[in-house]
Amino acid sequence: MQKSIAEGSTSSNMNTVTHKKRRKIIQVEDDMEPIAKPTCPAVQSDNSNSLVKRNSKFHNDNDITRGTEKIKIPLIDEIGLEPPKFLYIPQNISYQDAYVPFSTARISDGDCCLKCTGDCLSRRVPCACSRETGGEFAYTSKGLLREEFLDACIEPKKHDLFYCQDCPLEKAKNDDNPEPCKGHVLRKFIKECWRKCGCTMNCGNRVVQRGPTCKLQVFSTEDKGWAVRSTQYLPKGSFICEYVGEILTNTELYERNKQSQVNERHTYPVLLDADWGSEQGLEDEEALCLDATRFGNVARFINHRCSDSNLIEIPVEIETPHHHYYHIAFFTKRDIDPFEELTWDYGIDFADVEHPIKAFKCQCASPHCRDVRRKGW
Repeated sequence: MQKSIAEGSTSSNMNTVTHKKRRKIIQVEDDMEPIAKPTCPAVQSDNSNSLVKRNSKFHNDNDITRGTEKIKIPLIDEIGLEPPKFLYIPQNISYQDAYVPFSTARISDGDCCLKCTGDCLSRRVPCACSRETGGEFAYTSKGLLREEFLDACIEPKKHDLFYCQDCPLEKAKNDDNPEPCKGHVLRKFIKECWRKCGCTMNCGNRVVQRGPTCKLQVFSTEDKGWAVRSTQYLPKGSFICEYVGEILTNTELYERNKQSQVNERHTYPVLLDADWGSEQGLEDEEALCLDATRFGNVARFINHRCSDSNLIEIPVEIETPHHHYYHIAFFTKRDIDPFEELTWDYGIDFADVEHPIKAFKCQCASPHCRDVRRKGW
């Protein structure tokens, strides 16, 4: 899956955004958690530019979510970075032409647990909502991903690729004479209980839809712009947040990216392509992607790291069983110490010189870095 990255102050995260009104920066309150030294070296992440834009003032915000999340997410600037310009939203919003059908009629009684009460994970026999994950729920009673399920997502088999006969991504580039599909990763889905289900919102199969709960911070770095870390220990399989942004068609995003070339903003599409292979002849309004450039959540600040990142993205069904649209949720691939930077692999092909968006120069410092341009820097 290719990913969407809006240029940060210099990093590959989604930090520098065109917005009509400059957000008022609120000074850090006295009751905000004090900053501590990292207990282990921070994971160096990626950079979309070679220079970090500095500002003579320090910009801090005690809650970038504006109260829209259950937790506060502070922004901590220790070096004087340009403040991020975007509007925080806790849920995806449709930009214009994207077809995102939400209706109870589309959810059959056999695809939900109407008769369940309380917590579905406490049932002796898993209900219908476990069908997508092989008859077992993806989550444990502690709210973590089951290790077997997570490991299968982390290490997909090499042959787990599918190729569209009429790839929407290639059609967006050239509708008259599209190139052959370059392949999409076949991914496992999590199906959470829906609004039509009888269980409560405290059900153990409603993790992503309840939003982030771990203590997160957006912080400044010397050479990567903004980044994200947690101030608490995170065990393997912990839910961090979902990737939130505008829902666009691939054509809309392609046109938006072409218009942004003047500003050299590096944006890669977060394709919702996990099920493109099961359908033929997808219409443009059904081939969707997410863009967190102008509207997004804390995930827009998570930096890239090739291959050995500590987060993984997993598709999650919440409102609809149709895989044209789904949520992208981030989970920890391993135990993570407090103050270690959170990173994920955007899946960028740095060798694709024909991609309409210029790839940034990777600075992840991973031994598995895919950007050959790093040599000789």
